[in-house]
Amino acid sequence: MASVYPAVSELVAEARRVYAQEFGEEAPRTAVCAPGRVNLIGEHTDYNQGYVLPMALPLVTVVVGSQTSGQDVTVVTATKDADEPRRVDFSLPGDGSPLSPGSPSWANYVKGVIQHYRASPVPGFRAVIASSVPLGGGLSSSASLEVAVYTFLQQLRPDDGDKVSKAVACQQAEHTHAGVPCGIMDQFVSVLGREGHALLIDCRSLEATPVPLADPGLVILITNSNVRHSLTGSEYPMRRRQCEEAASTLGKESLRDATMKDLEEARDRLDDVTCRRARHVIEEIERTVQAAEALKRGAYKEFGKLMVESHNSLRDLYEVSCRELDELVSAAMEVDGVFGSRMTGGGFGGCTVTLLQADAIDRTILHIQQRYSGTPTFYVTTPSEGARALSLS
Repeated sequence: MASVYPAVSELVAEARRVYAQEFGEEAPRTAVCAPGRVNLIGEHTDYNQGYVLPMALPLVTVVVGSQTSGQDVTVVTATKDADEPRRVDFSLPGDGSPLSPGSPSWANYVKGVIQHYRASPVPGFRAVIASSVPLGGGLSSSASLEVAVYTFLQQLRPDDGDKVSKAVACQQAEHTHAGVPCGIMDQFVSVLGREGHALLIDCRSLEATPVPLADPGLVILITNSNVRHSLTGSEYPMRRRQCEEAASTLGKESLRDATMKDLEEARDRLDDVTCRRARHVIEEIERTVQAAEALKRGAYKEFGKLMVESHNSLRDLYEVSCRELDELVSAAMEVDGVFGSRMTGGGFGGCTVTLLQADAIDRTILHIQQRYSGTPTFYVTTPSEGARALSLS
């Protein structure tokens, strides 16, 4: 029924096996992992300085490796992708000049993190990456990789920053080397995730409030539509520009400061599309705060209703959903015991997230399989801890 994802220990074993194949007998000396995330509510609010409510997942990216004596870096991914090489070799510039992005594209996340690492010089190393976070699924495989690489570098050459500055450095890596102008949410929760809790993150102050989510009668079902998305296309940057345009017209630093009253009063100065984008963000920020309060009270029906409102807004006002995601949400909401469901992540494919009673899981998965026109993958998850070093003994 639900997909059984590998335990962290299995990923480490797989990475060590590839390490032995690539680099011979010497065993890696360091291992770390960093989780992907699912956002329960608060979509496209992070780059508008609003609130988000994600949780870290038991799906993780593992990095194993060792420091080397020179300035050379070799990184191998255990993931088999026919389109891209699995190995990349490059040298760290001794003069402090920047590491340029290039091919394969996955290596740009590694280069970006090295570039923005908060201690220098970064030593040469060789490493293997293994991950259970699905690529292009909206569960933040990119932030998981960035934070895992940063955590690995911390074992080689400790930095003097705190956890928030670590998340910011990883966000900068995505901006400069992957070309995605993402908000802070993904990297933040990958670094600071807490077992048994979602995190209400204020994306302006970068303060996080843990929200308990450990009720044994409750589960989070992630359903991957298996429609791959790419956020480096024009749609994501366009949405961001539209929000900035709306904030500027309203005379606000960001849409975090705007109200629906402000939007109504400025209606004749905004085109219809920009107005819809702004309305989604303003209402979604409010919904996210309400949802966190509902979760604290155990008001799961109220939380579920807000999830569905969020999805409908992303579909109709922000226009980042797609037929497959709408189908998955509709199917989930037909099942008794489901509180709420919505698309999660940037959109245009990827996953839905559903809050439901634990005893409803089998019938929910079965119903979605019967109703969905594609072939979905299911993950039954609970909130997990953030990035950490692992023992290799």
